[in-house]
Amino acid sequence: MDYRRLGNSGAVVTNLCLGTMTFGDEADEATSFRLMDAYVEAGGNFIDTANVYSTGLSEEIVGRWLKQKPGITKDLVIATKARFPMGDGPNRIGLSRKNLAEALDASLARLGVEQIDLYQLHAFDALTPLEESLRFLDDAVSSGKIAYYGFSNFLGWQLTKAVWIARANGFSAPVTLQPQYNLLARGIEHEIVPACQDAGMGLLPWSPLAGGWLSGKYKRDQMPTGATRLGENPARGMEAYDKHNAKSVTWEVLGALEDIAGAHNASMAQVALAWLAAQPAVTSVILGARTEAQLADNLGAAELQLSADEIKRLSDVSHQPMPDYPYGEAGAAQRFRKIEGGR
Repeated sequence: MDYRRLGNSGAVVTNLCLGTMTFGDEADEATSFRLMDAYVEAGGNFIDTANVYSTGLSEEIVGRWLKQKPGITKDLVIATKARFPMGDGPNRIGLSRKNLAEALDASLARLGVEQIDLYQLHAFDALTPLEESLRFLDDAVSSGKIAYYGFSNFLGWQLTKAVWIARANGFSAPVTLQPQYNLLARGIEHEIVPACQDAGMGLLPWSPLAGGWLSGKYKRDQMPTGATRLGENPARGMEAYDKHNAKSVTWEVLGALEDIAGAHNASMAQVALAWLAAQPAVTSVILGARTEAQLADNLGAAELQLSADEIKRLSDVSHQPMPDYPYGEAGAAQRFRKIEGGR
């Protein structure tokens, strides 16, 4: 795997990150331990979890695995998140100082560490002033409870507002954003990616395979069955079968992935991951596996080098037209400027 800076920090992480949302739910503890072992053996050093994953059990599993490997935390970057409810009551949700203080201490205890390397606000909270959340994070950095902080699922304006509040108050700066990003979900490129680039923040894409769609496991006009996420629930979330099956771009992207995968003797998933890792501002792509076979295949993306033409083909076929203004040609024409007679 390649090493990349964790956004604008001095820490270094591998370009493939192990996500743990499946731990304690789709992957039992023994399987989760084997997934972490295999990831580290392959050279990975970045593990991402969240307090809400399996209601704390994912963090506990990571913590018990870390406890079995004394000293390994010095070689790893451990990330977690807080924002969503971890119990009943109006103050056990959100980004208030009260909730974040309790959530951070609980995550430290479950993980069994003295410091969390990357602490992330799991989503925006319209009820809590950003100044309150950012001051808490700055205090947590100063106290040594966290090393760095970032965001997840923030919009472009929310991210930019947070960056400038931090600068105006002399707070520690955010280093990363964790958004949904893949060949079938590229909307963040219009506002969120430029906002991250402007702030020097790194992207940590989640759902890089669009819930399994980009692995090629689903067929056109053939409702999925069996032990897959959509086989168990075809209407599941953002990867719902009917939604993607109805779009021609889905099958055009899958066709291009199949062609390129065949040329490299690689899997479609590996090609999709390699394309994403090559995109501007991407620091590390979060892999979400529930079996060792899935993880082994995904890790193969680290060895895959796509040509510029292959990356362009995938970018072109997955391009989703936006309104002509402010994003299309009309908008671009209004924003474009160059010096006449200059370079």
